[in-house]
Amino acid sequence: NVLFFIIDDLRPALGCYDYPKVLSPNIDQLASHSVKFMNAHVQQTVCGPSRTSFLTSRRPDTTRLYDFGSYWRNHAGNYTSLPQHFKENGYFTYSIGKVFHPGICSNYNDDYPLSWSKPAYHPPTQQYKMKPVCPGADGKLHMNLLCPVNVSTQPEHSLPDIQSTEHALQMIKSFSMDKTQPFFLAVGFHKPHIPYKFPEEYLDLYPLSEIDLAPNPFIPPDLPLVAFSPYTQMRIREDVAALNLSFPFGPIPTEFQRKIRQHYYSSVTYTDSMVGKVLQQLEDSGFADDTIIVLMGDHGWSLGEHGDWCKYENFEVVTRVPLLVHIPGMTDAYHRKASKFNYIDLLKTRGNKIAFSASGPHSNGLVEAVDLYPTLAELAQIPIPPTCPENPFNSSYLLCVKGYSFLSVVSNKRRESVSWKSAVFSQYPRPSDYPQENTDLPNLKDIRIMGYTMRTHHHRFTEWVTFDPVHFFANFSQIHARELYLRDSDPLEIYNVA
Repeated sequence: NVLFFIIDDLRPALGCYDYPKVLSPNIDQLASHSVKFMNAHVQQTVCGPSRTSFLTSRRPDTTRLYDFGSYWRNHAGNYTSLPQHFKENGYFTYSIGKVFHPGICSNYNDDYPLSWSKPAYHPPTQQYKMKPVCPGADGKLHMNLLCPVNVSTQPEHSLPDIQSTEHALQMIKSFSMDKTQPFFLAVGFHKPHIPYKFPEEYLDLYPLSEIDLAPNPFIPPDLPLVAFSPYTQMRIREDVAALNLSFPFGPIPTEFQRKIRQHYYSSVTYTDSMVGKVLQQLEDSGFADDTIIVLMGDHGWSLGEHGDWCKYENFEVVTRVPLLVHIPGMTDAYHRKASKFNYIDLLKTRGNKIAFSASGPHSNGLVEAVDLYPTLAELAQIPIPPTCPENPFNSSYLLCVKGYSFLSVVSNKRRESVSWKSAVFSQYPRPSDYPQENTDLPNLKDIRIMGYTMRTHHHRFTEWVTFDPVHFFANFSQIHARELYLRDSDPLEIYNVA
């Protein structure tokens, strides 16, 4: 079986990624039985393009999705998706929560019935994402960024990720009633995507006095402005609008910066609790020893780094994601025990940190999100799709991938010695050289520049070039800006030596 967790806007701010300020005991427990990839990167840092990319193992220039305005099967090619490949090889496939990006990106039906055995489940309370449900100091309800809530007072007395978790538990229980067909279950959690709406009890785990600021909170002096994002999606929230920030650069007041980081961490811990409940049910239903488990963020998130508060960029903090891969009998062989996944409720333990006696293996190899598709196929021993040709738009190549299986990296005990990729790639579009209202999320027709970024073990190099959105052509002879960061001496990517 396969259990695939996709978590929205999750950067590697987790205890298992040496981020001790964040409490994530259930994900840390999963990490202790998994390979932890330290250098996993997505191919575009926004939900729809990123998810379409790794769920088809095609880069954005092949899906031709850089915004939220098209369905890849109609717009680029009828490519076989990851869950579709499993479905066509005998699996029951099912989607819960946010897996494909909803809307036109997935044909308004999450790519059902091609990708899924039955229609996808979406939590009904997600409809209140843009509604005034956040209690304010004035006693009224607002559409805020910072939104810790009493769940009992919320519409339907619940929240989206709680509803998705409850549904996932029901599905896993139903799988245990009939084990004749393997399952591919994808569970997509919305938090820590904005707004930061979560049960208010989690905020108590993070006293504001203990919240630090980003180590590089200022816009670097040599940053080309085409690389900066003015975080417009955050500015439309009432509490942020009330700050009357200067456009496009801000800055956000220091005290509010701390609150944003506090609420992001709280959202992560809330989601960690949901992951823990699903894993506990997997254990209770007898699937812990025959289920491949993957946990990944769809992209990262800036929490003040480079003076930014969003994801629409090409920096490390947004391209890099947590990636955990649990393979029964392989990654858990380091410390076998009767029970692997025991739910840890931090609200009952009062936030006491949980230390695990052993940690799972880790890899510093450069991995891309497009590599996940062929890797899961190889692990499940279903046909591994061939590598796409240089011209992937030929209709003869509907089942092919741009990624490569990283099973050799997982299975080799000396993971650092495996010959593997020397670079990984991401990209992000812009409508102009100077930040404007549609800089973060330009529609396809408005894209004029594409920023291509290459991350090696020692450098990050980015080139912003003229882009033709009609013919999908990047003109590398017309360069708008360059960035080069020497990561050995500048891991925060502050000094652009280009």
